[in-house]
Amino acid sequence: MSTNMKKKLLVLFGVACAALLSSCQQNSSLGAYDAYNRPASKPSNPNNVRVKVSTSNQMAYVMEGNKALLVMPLSVGTSSTPTPKGNFSIYSKQEYRRAQTHGYFDHGNGKYSGGYLRNKPAGTKFIGTPMPYWSEFKSGYGFHTGWMKPRPCTHGCLRMHHNVAPKFFALIKEGTPVNIASSQPEDATIGRNIPRPPDATPLPDFPNSYLVTNKIYKRHKVPNYKLK
Repeated sequence: MSTNMKKKLLVLFGVACAALLSSCQQNSSLGAYDAYNRPASKPSNPNNVRVKVSTSNQMAYVMEGNKALLVMPLSVGTSSTPTPKGNFSIYSKQEYRRAQTHGYFDHGNGKYSGGYLRNKPAGTKFIGTPMPYWSEFKSGYGFHTGWMKPRPCTHGCLRMHHNVAPKFFALIKEGTPVNIASSQPEDATIGRNIPRPPDATPLPDFPNSYLVTNKIYKRHKVPNYKLK
């Protein structure tokens, strides 16, 4: 074998090892992300449950009186697309909701592309972006599952981790009060040292062929609750 051939083989081997290492690291990161969870307790009286959101701390507090049933990190809106502040109430809940304005275009033969419904290519079928555990508090704004990041990154909605979202969804109901403010008193107490999920930024997104199926709604762990 010539020297040049050996060099080429070494280069190819190095590229293959780098790709394998990168794949392993991504799988490891996804595993750490999927392992994240938060404890929750069931309320004594569901009618007394309320939600408090701190946008600066990116945290939600599901409270029954002075008792925290669930404290969970969120991803909130950016400065240009901020999360609305004020007093609201949950008025719509959909476990399997899909967006109505953006998503994916089915071209047939297993081919998909993404974009806004207003730009839908002729002859394609539109399938909205999955927004599991949708809990709407203002028209077009709600809590829902999505990739969590340590910085404000949404268009105004409140993203939850997929393992925590079903717990939140079970604790609230239509009519549950929601207060969203820059800060909450709980930030200085129960919200001080809550661990956040790993940053999802470096994780590869799921293929469109997966996101258009209902499998995306079943990624979460089975919810469990602490005893009273």
